Amino acid sequence: MNKPNKTPAELSLTIHYAVEVPALPRWKIRRWIHRAMLAAQVDGKVSFTRMQIGLRLVGLKEAQALNAGYRHKDYATNVLTFEYGVQPDGTAAGDIVLCVPVLTREAKEQRKDFLCHAAHLMIHGTLHALGYDHIKAREAKHMEALETRILAAMGIDNPYLIQEK
Repeated sequence: MNKPNKTPAELSLTIHYAVEVPALPRWKIRRWIHRAMLAAQVDGKVSFTRMQIGLRLVGLKEAQALNAGYRHKDYATNVLTFEYGVQPDGTAAGDIVLCVPVLTREAKEQRKDFLCHAAHLMIHGTLHALGYDHIKAREAKHMEALETRILAAMGIDNPYLIQEK
């Protein structure tokens, strides 16, 4: 585990709306990503002084094409992250693709507030961009615990608990 940074990392964020989502303004997205960055710095798994993120909000067709092209899975996923690592100057970089129709459908099916689910997926994608993963059980437990702590600090319930229907 790396030594946690004492100075909050600087965020460079570019957002491209391929679909209209008035409920997700830039300031709100920026706040969620920033919270994930700060928590990752405190966690100390990765050391970085700056983060450069490109975020694209897309529809089903584009999400499915990207997921098929990069992961060889022919369906639209909720969030797709491309991690580029930490450069020698301390800049962590990544791209996040959020499929708005899948986000909307999942929120409804799981009986979650749209913005709470969106916050979770943005935080999840940001942590992936910083090198967190959930392939191995131990890594999954660590990543989910960090996500849950970030969301709890925002007043959002644990997204991994099964929702009663």
